[in-house]
Amino acid sequence: FLREARAVAQIGSHHVAHVMDADVLPNGQPYIVMEYLKGRDLAAWIASDGKLSVAQAVDCILQALEAIAEAHALSIIHRDIKPANLILTTRGELKLADFGIARIDTSEMTLAGAVLGTPSYMSPEQCLGEPIDHRSDLFSVGVVLYEMLTGEKPFTGSVDTVMFKICH
Repeated sequence: FLREARAVAQIGSHHVAHVMDADVLPNGQPYIVMEYLKGRDLAAWIASDGKLSVAQAVDCILQALEAIAEAHALSIIHRDIKPANLILTTRGELKLADFGIARIDTSEMTLAGAVLGTPSYMSPEQCLGEPIDHRSDLFSVGVVLYEMLTGEKPFTGSVDTVMFKICH
């Protein structure tokens, strides 16, 4: 936890929510302190306002891709790119947040075959518990872009149905 929090703190993009501190309480509970972001996540935006305009969606995706490129340059794979983790600030700036299940590409810490992420946004490799790389985050960005433009997720249904649709 601490190793990955410190790695995320090294991401230099102003499109990534800044990590201020991370530690473990005496009772063993880990915590992370991030910058306060005034605004709302894209999930709330889509839920209340419906789809975004093409110009808004492209602007948001370009900012998200900048954040992801910075993370990938440090061998950090987010693994949970979704509208709820993309915060649009009141200043119109997009911030990528919640690296809680991020993986450092050189890490041996993640269990092989572990399925982590939010099913509707996972890549086929994630759904199958196979090794992932930066392309999994890019797949998720494509799903988010689809949702921003249509107001709907491309893969719906039960968890098993969603995962089947993504893989097939």
